[in-house]
Amino acid sequence: QLQLVESGGGLVPPGGSLRLSCVASGSSLAAYAIGWFRQVPGKVREGISCISSDGSTAYHDDLKGRLTISRDNAKNTVYLEMRSLNPEDTAVYYCAADTGPNGGDCEQQGHPDTWGQGTLVTVSL
Repeated sequence: QLQLVESGGGLVPPGGSLRLSCVASGSSLAAYAIGWFRQVPGKVREGISCISSDGSTAYHDDLKGRLTISRDNAKNTVYLEMRSLNPEDTAVYYCAADTGPNGGDCEQQGHPDTWGQGTLVTVSL
């Protein structure tokens, strides 16, 4: 059974950068599309990026240019690089996967059924 664990969050000053990691265990993540989501307390969780099993990528329009998603199947890990961070990026960041039959493609996958526990990113002086 696929399990996901995020890491790499922390306190970063405005204008800074971070790289988040999503490490899978229990199963290889090579067959799955992995999405990154974020949630600000009191607000709806939003999807910000996704990488399909074939390596194709997708980004939230408002964040395009500041994010780079990548995967290293040999390390069972998906990364999210974030640049030019601002206080509005403060949130808990989650990675997730749909382990169903269409779970390999970002555009075809259903609602994720496997989530990590999240990693907190705080952008502040």
